[in-house]
Amino acid sequence: MRILITNDDGVASPALPQLIRWAKKHGEVTAVAPKVEQSGKSHAIDFTSAIEIKKVDLAEDVEAWAVASTPADCVRFGVAGLGGGYDMLLSGINRGYNLGADIVYSGTVGAIFEGAREDIMGIALSAEFSVFETAHEYLDMIFDFMKAGHLEKYHCLYNVNIPPEVKGIRITRQGGIYYTDRFVPCGGDMYRVDGEIAPDACEDLDVDIAAVNAGYISITPLAATRTDLTAFEELKHLNG
Repeated sequence: MRILITNDDGVASPALPQLIRWAKKHGEVTAVAPKVEQSGKSHAIDFTSAIEIKKVDLAEDVEAWAVASTPADCVRFGVAGLGGGYDMLLSGINRGYNLGADIVYSGTVGAIFEGAREDIMGIALSAEFSVFETAHEYLDMIFDFMKAGHLEKYHCLYNVNIPPEVKGIRITRQGGIYYTDRFVPCGGDMYRVDGEIAPDACEDLDVDIAAVNAGYISITPLAATRTDLTAFEELKHLNG
């Protein structure tokens, strides 16, 4: 198996070498990560400027590159610059959850959507802030669950979130807003974004936010298409 690894916390993230070492047990690994943190960059790419791309040392016997751009561009370089041919894309392990409607902002998740353009199975991995450096300890558990359930036969994109104390694993659906934001003036014409975790009254453990709050690893199948297929089927009669 050929595995491409990226993240949005940057090439210096302490969780990146841990994910690489784990993935090496399962195949040939190539790592392409942002030069600096790219959190919140979603599926953004740069096609108007030259991009600095340099080889780096991250783990023994692993080809690794630092890209001065977004996670999606890291995947694009892995595919178009290094020849592609990957069987799986792992993105993470992210420092902090990627849950609910807020995954639209996530560079971690944006990377696997870019991989989906090339029909690469993608798994976005995120963990609560306090445990993201040790979350790799649950990777065997997660992938054993996915293998036993033959998840690769049902879907190709999964968003995984790991809580601090794990009771088990649940297949979930995307919930609502997880973080609330506000713009705070900090002098002159400058503002900074601040916020907090939104109150969550949902107790449905089939929802990603409720599941992680209850101590379960959440695995959510994601859709790469933006087409509302239900609406399309109901409206296509208008085509005549």
